[in-house]
Amino acid sequence: MWPFTRRRAAESGESLGEQGEKLAARFLRRLKYKPIAANYRCPAGEADLIVLDTSTRRQTGQETIVFVEVKTRRDAANVSPESAVDAAKRRHLRQVARHYLAGRDTQGFAVRFDIIAILLPPGEQPRITHIRNAFGLRE
Repeated sequence: MWPFTRRRAAESGESLGEQGEKLAARFLRRLKYKPIAANYRCPAGEADLIVLDTSTRRQTGQETIVFVEVKTRRDAANVSPESAVDAAKRRHLRQVARHYLAGRDTQGFAVRFDIIAILLPPGEQPRITHIRNAFGLRE
């Protein structure tokens, strides 16, 4: 198989990435984050998930719009999922966030970038790592 082709999960018909995004969305809902958008597309690109973290209101007085990058792998033998969010990917996500924020009244909200790294080893339970505030809007 060509190494850059997305593999399909045999049982569900979903790609590995689609499975990971569904798991990440469920995980974030359990944390009481409110979903805003999934696979948000704009001229600058795509954000996997955009959610609202209302728990930050207690600490900072502001709710937080969180742009979430989901990385899913079968195993971490070659590279961990979160390490795939390199400088170019972070720059790309910042551009998407700026586009999203410019088109809405988001004054009074904080902004954060999180990474959800998911390992889906065959026959095992998923392992989910949530990296809050993985990088900033300006770097």
